[in-house]
Order: sequence, then structure tokens, then C-alpha cells
Amino acid sequence: MRDILTLGIESSCDETSASIVRNGREVLSNVIHSQIEIHKQFGGVVPEIASRSHVEAISSVTEEALEKAGVTWQDIDLISCTYGPGLVGALLVGVSYAKGLSYALKKPLIGTNHIEGHIAANYISHPELKPPFLCMVISGGHTHLIHIKDYNEFEILGKTRDDAIGEAFDKVARVIGLGYPGGPKIDVLARQGKPTIEMPKTHFDNLDFSFSGIKTHIINLHHKNPDIEHADLCASFEKAVTEILLENTKRAAEKLNIKTIALAGGVSANGYIREQFGLLEKEGYHIYYPDPILCTDNAAMIASSGYYNYLGGMRSDLRLNAIPNLKIEG
Repeated sequence: MRDILTLGIESSCDETSASIVRNGREVLSNVIHSQIEIHKQFGGVVPEIASRSHVEAISSVTEEALEKAGVTWQDIDLISCTYGPGLVGALLVGVSYAKGLSYALKKPLIGTNHIEGHIAANYISHPELKPPFLCMVISGGHTHLIHIKDYNEFEILGKTRDDAIGEAFDKVARVIGLGYPGGPKIDVLARQGKPTIEMPKTHFDNLDFSFSGIKTHIINLHHKNPDIEHADLCASFEKAVTEILLENTKRAAEKLNIKTIALAGGVSANGYIREQFGLLEKEGYHIYYPDPILCTDNAAMIASSGYYNYLGGMRSDLRLNAIPNLKIEG
């Protein structure tokens, strides 16, 4: 097969990103324009501001990606863009831009699921990784335990019934005054504390998750005693949610007799979670997680996922629209 260059475009939330990826695995460029500094003052992402920022940045970000990769528009074989899930206004910027490029350049268009993109980030960081495997997708909006049967075949084994794990991290950080984004700040502060505070953990007969109880417990503890040691609180929270993730992952792995496990999504950059999953290697498991830059929202993962969807026969047309509540299909 000849090389296929995929242009990936990502604009689902607060990062505008464009990337050129060769054959789904080799990143030639991955340009990310973050809006974190813009949204910090509001304590979270403001959808309208995010959309306007995407409009301002998307052309220059894409042109920079082409320049860094050393390719021209005509060298591109395929355009892959995130069309959901995410903020509808933000998604529409990337979808509209990608559709315009597809029409003007006469190149195939692939609408790509953002969650599938996070999974595909592992293919970039680990060229040897191939399905089947289990993937724990943990991000600001999602907590999914997925059986990756093939590049385009998925089975959701468990998902959150309330708060996503990243959402819980952000809410806990906000309560104790760490600000936005909360996940990285909790990770740093937890290193200075000890997990000495007992935390409630919700268990289900199936492989679903719930983090609202532990989040509410921390909020109540802090309200009753604002002087509670924040480092210990963060360490205890981090330990409890990680144990929940590990328990369900091991249950699924044992049931399906799978020894390969991957992490994906923004929360997979958490140092403690990586360390604890890494310990499973002593039990014969093979653990993978993306490079930290690929844990955040980025276009390289969208290009990789789009490439495999393209090989699987998927095509999108100019009627492609943003779907903010898009689900991952089995």
C-alpha cells in the first residue's frame, strides 16, 4: 500500500488542533492551540467564547500543521474531523472547515467520533499495539470501559451513571480552591498528602461507574471543616477513584480473558492512575497509555482514528453535521 496522509481537525471543546499523520501511526505535525488561559477566569469552559476562539484560530493552526509537516494541500489524501461528542458550536467550526476543504480539494471526508479518537491515540504512541484489547477512556466528559474488538468494532462494557471522572476532578478542585483545570492541580497536590481520609465507593453488579457520591462526600467534608488538609483530601480522592477504575477493569479482563489494557483521555495523564495501572504488569498484564500530549484533545488522534475508519470503508459527505451527544457505536 502507498502512504496515506491524513489531515486531522479537532475542535470539540477548548483546543483547536490540526495534525498531519502518515498511515495512521506516524505524526508529521500536531499543532494545538489551547484556550485554557481564556477560560481560567470563568472557572470552566464558556461555550460561546470557545466557538469564537476556534473560528479565529482554525485556519492558521491548519496552515501551521501543513508547514511543520512539510507538505502541501495537494499532498493530503484524507480529511478527518471530530463531529461529536462535544460543544455544538465548537464542533461546527471544525466540521464546517473540514467540509469546505473536502469540497475544494476534492478529498475524502471522514467524520470521526471524539471518543474513538482518544482510543486511537494509543496507536500513535505504541506502533505495536493492535486489537483486541480493553480500553479505559477517562476524560472530562466520559468514563467508558470498552472492549476494542477491532479498529472499527467496539463493545461498551461499562460507563458512568452520573459524573465523568474528569468532571469529578474539576468539581473537587473548585471546592477546595484550586481552580481550573482541576485534574492536573489535584495530581500535583495529592503527591504532597497521604490517603488517610475514608472515601465512599459505589459498586454495581455490572461494570458501570459512579463518582457523584465521592464528589459530594468531599464537598460535605470541606463545608464542615474548611481547614481540612487539602493534600490529604486530594490523595484520598485520587486513591479511591483509581481503585474503582482498577476493580472494574480487572473484572472485565478476567471475564474476557484479555491481558492487554490501554488508558485514554485527558485523565489518563494522571500520574497516580498511570502508576497504579502499571502495577498490573506484575500480574501479567500489558498496560499502554498515550504520551501526555496525546491525552489532551488533539488532532493527531482524530487523524489516526479517521485513517482506520477510511480503511474500513467509512465515508462522510457534505451533509455531515455536528452531533454534541454522539455515542460510540458497538
